[in-house]
Amino acid sequence: MTIHYLAPGLSVSEQILPAQLAALKAAGFRAIICNRPDGEGADQPLFAQIARDAHALGIEAHYLPAESGKVTDEQGRAFGALLAQLPQPVLAYCRTGMRSTTMWALSQAATTPLPQIVDAARNAGFDMKSVVRRIVNQGRTPVDVAEASHAVVIVGGGAAGIAAAASLLARAPGLDIAIIDPAEVHYYQPGWTLVGGGVFEAADTARTMASTIPRGVHWIKAAVAAFEPERNAVILDGCRVVQYEQLIVCPGLKLDWQAIDGLAETLGANGVTSNYLYHLAPYTWELVRNLRSGRAIFTQPPMPIKCAGAPQKAMYLSADQWKRAGVLGQIKIEFCSAGAVLFGVAAYVPALMQYIDAYGIALDFGFTLTGVDGPARTATFTRTDAAGASHSVTRQFDLLHVVPPQVAPDFIRVSPLADAAGWVDVDPATLRHKTWTNIHGLGDATNSPNAKTAAAARKQAPVVAHNVLAALGRASGNARYDGYGSCPLTVERGKIVLAEFSYGGRLAPSFPAWLIDGTRPSRLAWLLKERILPPLYWKGMLKGREWMARPELADS
Repeated sequence: MTIHYLAPGLSVSEQILPAQLAALKAAGFRAIICNRPDGEGADQPLFAQIARDAHALGIEAHYLPAESGKVTDEQGRAFGALLAQLPQPVLAYCRTGMRSTTMWALSQAATTPLPQIVDAARNAGFDMKSVVRRIVNQGRTPVDVAEASHAVVIVGGGAAGIAAAASLLARAPGLDIAIIDPAEVHYYQPGWTLVGGGVFEAADTARTMASTIPRGVHWIKAAVAAFEPERNAVILDGCRVVQYEQLIVCPGLKLDWQAIDGLAETLGANGVTSNYLYHLAPYTWELVRNLRSGRAIFTQPPMPIKCAGAPQKAMYLSADQWKRAGVLGQIKIEFCSAGAVLFGVAAYVPALMQYIDAYGIALDFGFTLTGVDGPARTATFTRTDAAGASHSVTRQFDLLHVVPPQVAPDFIRVSPLADAAGWVDVDPATLRHKTWTNIHGLGDATNSPNAKTAAAARKQAPVVAHNVLAALGRASGNARYDGYGSCPLTVERGKIVLAEFSYGGRLAPSFPAWLIDGTRPSRLAWLLKERILPPLYWKGMLKGREWMARPELADS
């Protein structure tokens, strides 16, 4: 945590963590303001957790969230009013501190000379010149003044974005590429299931973003606010503008914790956890190890979600641990899924059902989690029966593993790139945008009907790389994506059902059946998941080495 003094009584910082609140108290801070909406990042503690711990220390906590790059004049005024009434000194925070600084700048615009605002922000480490241009331009961001211009701009530095950049450079060394992402850390998210199962340590799934971005690629450490595709421009936080010849959009998706009443207030406490957050996967393992009897509920929301098998993976590994500890018979396990089937590709269901039966898991389909009361340890579901009728069901729990509803990021949903459901609208084969021919999309944020997995991104990245180069006149033909996705279902510690499939649920095994039969539990598949896939990710996929991922080419 780096604290930047901004003005008398006010400092700003990047995202704070619950463990840092005691240090803030010792430093004399009497109030905090959170300007970051919940669900922006998989390593982001929810505000309710921050507020709960802050209040215990006597620090006031207030929530004034703003979408990245979309701080409004009204929010600036609200920030000023809040600052005026809070006990000082105050610490305001967001992902990087930029939104908090922007709110302060807008709150001061009517009373403080603009050069003084710019100087104060610069001394704190933030560039407000573009915000000042917006103020002078009566609230509009001028797109004719670009901070930077690149041949290829990639929005998102996750698995899809880094892999796409690496595949581009493997084909066209020296290509002018920029990646836009504000995150300091890059995560191997497929490993979080094994963290929650006590196999991996959380720290082993994290590396600095700087170390993963390919050499020669420009890193624009900022968040995207909006797109102006008719002007080939991306608007960043702080009202900065970046222009492009070709744009690749792959920001991932948003975990919508607020969609479930009461969840944000209790997540990480009262036996409520989720492997979908970096800092909570270890809590999952803590809960599993310590549970000796009672009821454990594992939930799955309506599709789409990233890694549709992840809710089951957590359940199977937990059940296996309870079996090894000799307490499985004392724990009632329930799988409450909003879906109608156990797994979307029927060929893998028989093997999974063997474990459902062996662990004594109760399957409840058509159950959508709608509310959680942590202190009472109750979960409320909306149940939809075969006739389509819905009613409410409330159940007690001792452990509740929640997978939240998932949507496209806010700046995608409201953009001209989105379809009616809010996802980036691409051709499912070429991954080219259906309207803007110099824009491609891949990863979790697109509307292509494949499973949202890292394995899908590994196959998509070479397709996008080739097609972007073709659009730049540096390659010929169209590369086509067949919808490949993979879901290594960890049915027990040491065995995996390796589900691999493409569009339409067609089986797409990578290995001959005599080596790994994906429809049956396999020790070799576990070895693949535990020992081979992590280095394949870090040293292969993110380095442009397209082992078993070369794209199929078709004539233009």
